[in-house]
Amino acid sequence: MRIVDKQQIVAHIDLDLAVQWIEEGFVAFSNGTVQVPPVQSFAFTGANGDCCVKSAFMEGSETFTVKISTGFYDNPGKGLASNDGLMLVLSASNGQPIALLQDEGWLTCMRTALAGRIAARLLAPREVHAIGILGTGMQARMQLEQLLPVTACRRVIVWGRSEVALASYKAFASALGFEVHTTVDPREVAQGANLIVCATPSRQALIDNKWVRPGTHITAVGADAPGKQELDPLLVARADRIIVDSIVQCRQYGEVSHALKAGLIEEGRLSEIGALLDGRISGRANDDEITLVDLTGVAIQDAQIARCALQSLP
Repeated sequence: MRIVDKQQIVAHIDLDLAVQWIEEGFVAFSNGTVQVPPVQSFAFTGANGDCCVKSAFMEGSETFTVKISTGFYDNPGKGLASNDGLMLVLSASNGQPIALLQDEGWLTCMRTALAGRIAARLLAPREVHAIGILGTGMQARMQLEQLLPVTACRRVIVWGRSEVALASYKAFASALGFEVHTTVDPREVAQGANLIVCATPSRQALIDNKWVRPGTHITAVGADAPGKQELDPLLVARADRIIVDSIVQCRQYGEVSHALKAGLIEEGRLSEIGALLDGRISGRANDDEITLVDLTGVAIQDAQIARCALQSLP
């Protein structure tokens, strides 16, 4: 079994190929040609942490993948990264382990960011006036980086709870070529940006329905486990297009789950991003629509980016 560390993965992975394969995975998932067992989730409330175990196999693939991902959100104060984890790739023909990817959670973060890139490419308004980012952590940084190929907009409004973290994010985004405005008031993000990415582990709504302008696109990635929430359920219900990565998963958790449980929307309003990529449903119809993509993280993304990481290695 090959053991690969994070440095090797980051140095060699072909992200354009990863986008292509993740898209193929979404389509296969929506077409029913992917095996995705139920997610195992752990909550460590005393440590402000969580863990999920996801696995997937796509028909025709030579491998399947099992992934462990952790998020312990007080870690930065201890000098540790918030996210960690690993992926195990096994043969689909004989069950033998092929590679252990000791990516420290980087592949999970990247496949989420690449899904955000795909979502924005498909649904963002033609003219993005400002990008809004909720959060200052690794995912918030990766999401902004992956928007560079999607939009020419180089103005970003970022919200965070810590002035120190906001200052660090501003330095990061400025180095990418962005004009950066920081704020501790999420209303400024909602009212000032028409492409918004929500990337926090919040357990209560941060963006109120009344703040969001017509024509806004929102990609929500933070609510990836039960109890998490970043959006007002009334905003979810107001959206003209609601796209999810997995209807089954988003019924259980994610932004959509809160609106469903409150009776504000019916499941029939949900469509999967795989169906959109496959051309079976339409995306944004005009620049006045509010579009929402709820990404809870589907295991086929892990399997596909793990395959890509292995193929990219020398």
